[in-house]
Amino acid sequence: MLPMANLPPFIQRELEKLNELISPLLKKASKYGFWSLPLILISVFNLVTILFFIPDRQNMVLTIILYAVLGAFGMAMSKEAKHHRKEIQKISVDYVISRIEKSDIASASLKRKYTTMVKESPVLAINHFVQFLEAENKENS
Repeated sequence: MLPMANLPPFIQRELEKLNELISPLLKKASKYGFWSLPLILISVFNLVTILFFIPDRQNMVLTIILYAVLGAFGMAMSKEAKHHRKEIQKISVDYVISRIEKSDIASASLKRKYTTMVKESPVLAINHFVQFLEAENKENS
């Protein structure tokens, strides 16, 4: 995403409104993603160590189960983080499209152009939104 300090105030305001919508989900996704990787790595490392380098695995059944559950929990957290990231993208795209369509300043053809661009490439929605806001500002001047 673009650095906020280099953006004009009218763009910063719009991005701050969007950030207010997605920040709770962003915090959850970050937290889940942050904890999932260490859990998975610890689990895999210890399972590989136990299964391939320790000859007496008979006494380690509980430990193996514990690390397997730990790894599964890490993978579940990773999946949940991915789900939250998709939800963030959906909320962002919906906000951008509704803001473009609500514009009283922009022409209908400009709104159509940017709405189509956002729908075709939702990953670049914020970049298209910034371009739209700049074009809208030019039309307003």
